[in-house]
Amino acid sequence: MALPQAMPIFEPKEYLALERSTETRHEYLDGFVYAMAGESPEHSTICFNLSGLVYVQLLDSPCRGYSPNMKVRNDPADLYSYPDLAIVCGEPIYHDAHRDVVLNPTVVFEVLSPSTEKYDRGEKSLRYRENIETLQNYVLVSQKQPRIECFTRQPDGSWSSLEINGLAETFDLPSIGCRVPLADVYRRIVFPNIEVNS
Repeated sequence: MALPQAMPIFEPKEYLALERSTETRHEYLDGFVYAMAGESPEHSTICFNLSGLVYVQLLDSPCRGYSPNMKVRNDPADLYSYPDLAIVCGEPIYHDAHRDVVLNPTVVFEVLSPSTEKYDRGEKSLRYRENIETLQNYVLVSQKQPRIECFTRQPDGSWSSLEINGLAETFDLPSIGCRVPLADVYRRIVFPNIEVNS
């Protein structure tokens, strides 16, 4: 797993105590705690664009978004993570009275980074999809090219995947009633040999 330095083994309650006492964010996986690396300007811009696009479409819906400061926990509690954007439809269910860990996301977005892409596609993706019953979509957003990959839960519990490529394309998420043009997700991002609106 390509995450920055891991701390020694922690119980979930020890991890949460640590996390609530420090300004540095960490993710938790199988007892190990990993400090999160900083983000690039491109990563930050894409997250901001995506949040804004989704926010406007959720204003009159039962769904709400959470920033990257809200943790998501799977069940069993062997993964606590900070998605770039998490959407919860209906009443949020929190881990405890601190209300800083949500248990019932409908959609999770991850903007891929070079240091964590393998993990986001692999172990994290698997645990989200297998261990969060409310999750309907797991969405990976590239920052290297205009590409979005979406995993969607099917009625039988299996998962399908769809890849959307190119700035002229639009990404649909029926689970939350959103349509997201890739040109807007990648606004102000410069790709070699690709023109993006600014």
